[in-house]
Amino acid sequence: MAFTDLLDALGGVGRFQLVYTALLLLPCSLLACHNFLQNFTAAVPPHHCRSPANHTAAATNDSGAWLRATVPLDRLGSPEPCQRFTEPQWALLSPNTSVHRVATEGCRDGWVYDRSIFPSTIVMEWDLVCEARTLRDLAQSIYMAGVLVGAAVFGSLADRLGRKAPLVWSYLQLAVSGAATAYFGSFSTYCVFRFLMGMTFSGIILNSLSLVVEWMPTRGRTVAGVLLGYSFTLGQLILAGAAYLIRPWRWLQLAVSVPFLIFFLYSWWLPESSRWLLLHGKSQLATQNLRRVAVMNGRKEEGERLTKEVVSSYIQSEFASVRTSNSVLDLFRTPAIRKVTCCLMVVWFSNSLAYYGLAMDLQKFGLSVYLVQVLFGVIDIPAMLVATTTMIYVGRRATVASFLILAGLMVIANMFVPEDMQTLRTAQAALGKGCLASSFICVYLFTGELYPTEIRQLGMGFVSVNARLGGLAAPLVTMLGEFSAVLPPVGFGATSILAGLAVCFLAETRNVPLVETIEALERRVKEGLSRKEAEEKGEEISLQQLGVSPLKETI
Repeated sequence: MAFTDLLDALGGVGRFQLVYTALLLLPCSLLACHNFLQNFTAAVPPHHCRSPANHTAAATNDSGAWLRATVPLDRLGSPEPCQRFTEPQWALLSPNTSVHRVATEGCRDGWVYDRSIFPSTIVMEWDLVCEARTLRDLAQSIYMAGVLVGAAVFGSLADRLGRKAPLVWSYLQLAVSGAATAYFGSFSTYCVFRFLMGMTFSGIILNSLSLVVEWMPTRGRTVAGVLLGYSFTLGQLILAGAAYLIRPWRWLQLAVSVPFLIFFLYSWWLPESSRWLLLHGKSQLATQNLRRVAVMNGRKEEGERLTKEVVSSYIQSEFASVRTSNSVLDLFRTPAIRKVTCCLMVVWFSNSLAYYGLAMDLQKFGLSVYLVQVLFGVIDIPAMLVATTTMIYVGRRATVASFLILAGLMVIANMFVPEDMQTLRTAQAALGKGCLASSFICVYLFTGELYPTEIRQLGMGFVSVNARLGGLAAPLVTMLGEFSAVLPPVGFGATSILAGLAVCFLAETRNVPLVETIEALERRVKEGLSRKEAEEKGEEISLQQLGVSPLKETI
């Protein structure tokens, strides 16, 4: 008997599973706010050079005329953001007058920012424009580096210390570091605390998903995994609303960080995964947790009959060959697990590269950043509805592969849309982003089902590191646009299609119980191969009985 049979006996998808899943997914929605927060806190408003201190606008009462005389125009007719005239050019105020080869200089006295939409951002506060504009992208890269480090650290700790302890710590770390980011006033401290916030992203998302999957019976895993995707969609919509209402960046940063103190307080009630407890010989605590589940699901009598021996009987065969310690080498130790890991490395890296390449610079579309954020969030709803349906009735493998390939084709097709058709370009990019977001959530669930319990967090942490490498590489691919405009879309689209093809080499996990150990996974794969060989042999015998040569049939 499998452990999922025990969960079915204690109520299946009951009240406990519903409450437990809701309490875990609520923090994930606000986690999405932090992931895309710099679209607003680091927005770049229109700006131009401040006039020299020894110049005065007394010569004219028209501020527009003064700006025209002191700041050159770019090719679009807007004030040049990084240059000014060394001396005011009053001749430019006369109609049909132009000047040539006028001396200019950089913005030595700072910049004047348009504060009509964003009253304050980190760009305004620390002048992250012109020569310092790369520091803005550096801040986001540092955040993604924190996510990468967190995936490696928390993925390993969760298999050693359990799922709950790293999760509780991550809630506290995010609340404290988020508040500190809003409080301190230097760019260097901002980057340090953003790095710490990025670490918690992996600690929260990986452990939340594992706890949901490991407490959920087989028939409820698909819906639970997709609900994680909807929580991210909700978070993007919350971010758009919060950013619209709370314009100053420090208050916005604080508003999306403080709720994690509440999550930290109630997370102490969440029980540890009984699968993990049993795997590490803590059967008494596992039994206590299962009794709590039985009471909440209205199966108190069944829970009272549980003993350590009864609980162990459900998973004894699976845990007979369990290893007490694991390392990254275990992800490549046997042929079946090696195949899973190599394919997932490609899938996670490519999915993340294309996803963040589209979603992390909303101002490039030329529309309202709030509107684009809402559009990029809303598009996930129909995409995930389709993903939910296909995962339930078709399977995980076909769903993930088709969404990745479709997203890649959409991204590549977008480069053939003319630049002046911004609305169409935005809509097409939103569709591609919706496909990538849906495939991302499906991959989280798919990965949790592919890896055995004994190395599930280790495996998810490892492949998540590859995803963060993809997130770090996304800005570098975008920079290739300075050499050729076609390189970024081709890069994002091609990697997405490659990931879709890699998924085709993975096993289907729809309606299949979770595997507990690496040895159990190997047995399942061998049994599947044996059945396939038996079916092929049986078909060959049937053809021979009918007097048909298999070779001739093939020809």
